[in-house]
Amino acid sequence: MNINQLMKQAQVMQKKMKELQDETAKKEFEGKAGGGLVTVSMTGSGEMQKISLDQSLLKAEEKEMLEDLIIAAYHDAKTKADEDSLKLQLMKFEGTWSWFYLKELQVMVRAREG
Repeated sequence: MNINQLMKQAQVMQKKMKELQDETAKKEFEGKAGGGLVTVSMTGSGEMQKISLDQSLLKAEEKEMLEDLIIAAYHDAKTKADEDSLKLQLMKFEGTWSWFYLKELQVMVRAREG
């Protein structure tokens, strides 16, 4: 394979990655914490769309717990978005493994573990 073919393949892979990122950004993910007492909806790009709080949490003495649950619910939704994005990438690129894609996948996995 010559350098021109490698460059073309890299451009195709970049285009596919951009399409996947755009697709994930449009999706909505829901995260829950406290057994469903707090629910957060967010887009795949991380924009929070909605928060739902159980009435029992709306007490002054529950303030710290409520703050923690909101953060936990957001992280739950973010994890789901990240997992969905990775799953989409694996499905779309199945059969077109190249060192470009493998390198990108390794970076993403390391970022999630770190």
